[in-house]
Amino acid sequence: MPRSRFPRRIGTWPAVGLTVAVLVAANLVMHRWSGLFGLVTAVVAGVLLLGVLHWAGGTRADAGLAPGTLARGARWALALAGLVALVYLAGALLPPTRGLFEDRRYEGMGADGLLLRVLVTVPVGTVLVEEVAFRGVLYGLVDRARGAVWATTVSSLLFGLWHVLPSLHLATEKPALTPVFGDSAAGAASAVVAAVLFTAAAGVLFCELRRRSGSLLAPMGLHWAVNAFGYVAGFLLR
Repeated sequence: MPRSRFPRRIGTWPAVGLTVAVLVAANLVMHRWSGLFGLVTAVVAGVLLLGVLHWAGGTRADAGLAPGTLARGARWALALAGLVALVYLAGALLPPTRGLFEDRRYEGMGADGLLLRVLVTVPVGTVLVEEVAFRGVLYGLVDRARGAVWATTVSSLLFGLWHVLPSLHLATEKPALTPVFGDSAAGAASAVVAAVLFTAAAGVLFCELRRRSGSLLAPMGLHWAVNAFGYVAGFLLR
């Protein structure tokens, strides 16, 4: 039989490079086009990345999706979501922290728009693609080759860089941040750097949740709760 033109497996680091290339393309597309096209891009990117992991010889366990860990991951997710809800409730009720939830992106949003973000945009367009990419595929690939510390470092740094484009107008969209960074170009750049560092640190936490629970569902639950409940609080406090 003639030999296939394509190798049956690719190495870990070529797979990491291919994963990064898919993420760069997806980030650019999702920043340029939102709505249904952005959601479809997120789903396609997630499927492609799982395909890259499989091509490199990875398993469902490497992605944090082993059947035996899903129940434990779901329990972690529910507990973390409940904790986030309590923290956000306290923050929204206390006058010193209530202003942190103000966001000009909520202006003109109706209840249907809020539900769309909480139940579709956040879980599919944000949580699914980001968790599959950073705590699933990237973490799994690097963990197999270099261990959890390297996996956490690579995943978290790239997760921070993933947020460069979404943070370009952060200083002016969040009124609580405008006095800190101002509305100049330098202020906008500082806000982006701060967002990258903050999300990279959050990535470390998400990776640790993935490691301790053995399941991708744990960071997915926390990630969804932080974003979704943030939208709810900001909407109610307009």
